[in-house]
Amino acid sequence: MTLEPDGPDRRYELHAHSYLVDGELLPSELLRRAEVKDHAALVFAEHVDVSNLEDAVTTLAETCDELRGYYDVEPIPGAELTHVPPETIPDLAESARDNGARVVLVHGETPAEPVAPGTNEAAVRCDAVDVLAHPGLIEPELAAEAAENDVALELTTKRGHCLANGWVARVAMEVRAPLVLNTDAHVPGDLLTPEEAAVAAMGAGVPERMLKWVLEEVPRRLINP
Repeated sequence: MTLEPDGPDRRYELHAHSYLVDGELLPSELLRRAEVKDHAALVFAEHVDVSNLEDAVTTLAETCDELRGYYDVEPIPGAELTHVPPETIPDLAESARDNGARVVLVHGETPAEPVAPGTNEAAVRCDAVDVLAHPGLIEPELAAEAAENDVALELTTKRGHCLANGWVARVAMEVRAPLVLNTDAHVPGDLLTPEEAAVAAMGAGVPERMLKWVLEEVPRRLINP
């Protein structure tokens, strides 16, 4: 018998990339694919640092305004601060918000890339950050700070980044830190249906009784604070 987890009926994706930086899809194509996979909302979280933040986030905000209403998916402008010096995270996160980002992510200390030590710490202590993406083997003390500051820790289906999912789920649930599950979508096949997302979350260690909290309640709150 195949387990069919009882998750939400619609999907909330807080971490997707279009061709504007390094994804393969136009924003409109990404939204159409998300619509077919029963998404309620999708955040365009392009990789940014000081070199492109203003242009990328402003373009995303304008694009989301233009596309809103044509799809049964809410397009949301965001930003992912990526490989930036940890000490610059507070200023860059505020700048992203000033330029129209509704959801701000920080590219965390994934085991798959040489992210600067201190990035996780700076992210969970920043009021303007919503999600610490793929935080790797985050220390329980920092997970507790994420809980205190309402910064969500990300479970991810992205190859490489997902290697620490079990650890992230466990330490987050121990301290009641917010959890979300994202795809870090770059290519057409990355997006998940609600059912696929539920399986991925349970595979990371999220119990079935907490699926709607991780897959719906936390992301909805971050989108609509």
